Amino acid sequence: MKKKLAVAIFHGAGTPEEDFADAMISKLEKRFRKELNDKQSYEKYFVFKPIHWSTVFEKEQAELWNRLKANEDLDYARLRRFVIEFLADAIAYQPTNQPNQNYDKVHAYVASAINELKEKAGPDAPLCVISHSLGTVVASNYFYDLQYKKEKRGLETRKCTGNSPLEQCETLSLFYTTGSPLALWSLRYIDFGAPITVPSDKIKKLYPQLQGEWINFYDKDDVLAFPLKHINETYNQAVTKDISVNAGGIITSWNPLSHFHYDKNEKVIKTIAKSLVETWRTVNR
Repeated sequence: MKKKLAVAIFHGAGTPEEDFADAMISKLEKRFRKELNDKQSYEKYFVFKPIHWSTVFEKEQAELWNRLKANEDLDYARLRRFVIEFLADAIAYQPTNQPNQNYDKVHAYVASAINELKEKAGPDAPLCVISHSLGTVVASNYFYDLQYKKEKRGLETRKCTGNSPLEQCETLSLFYTTGSPLALWSLRYIDFGAPITVPSDKIKKLYPQLQGEWINFYDKDDVLAFPLKHINETYNQAVTKDISVNAGGIITSWNPLSHFHYDKNEKVIKTIAKSLVETWRTVNR
């Protein structure tokens, strides 16, 4: 029986609609058909799971925004809402020494979502992660904790994490970061910290021929996105490539609004789709 690939998609800052990943999945499906020369559904090859992690903060964020705008006539309301959501997500997500912290709640949500992937794709399915904006930080932290701080994770996260190779991050094969502010988060650590290992150092036991990759996409007009290879030497070794793209259209591609349009960029879609197909072929060879 052919193995499927498990694909987790992490959204960025703010609270997107539940269908936030539909446009990207649709574009990937078109590329899959071309790469695989197969007009059937992608579902026999790949299982997608959009991870709507910001639902942990959704209620409180909405309440905060309503209070802040209640008695003031604020300019740039949409941009201001994004800034508030980005900063609120980033601040609320930070780990603390207190019990029942949001960091643990977010990671427990991620663990439960990956459990769903395991049920549909199989316990040892190769894992691909596609992430955007603050979601790149959430994904990176989640897998870093599994790889290097397993016993120090929050209680709820440990409760929600299964023992299969997929859930234990042992099958992490492909990692894609788009519009990533990870470079800014590196300031929290001595010498800018250390990245996750991609592919997982345990994957060779399951798939000896699998190479894996970490590709970071950024737009030079996106003020929240940065190349990652030059953070330090460990990032240089961990990140396969930094790829510059021109995200967005006529109105957005030349300014910071490009941050919101990586999921529709042809270069991003083509690169990810090709690697997914190559990985599927490798594990089913």
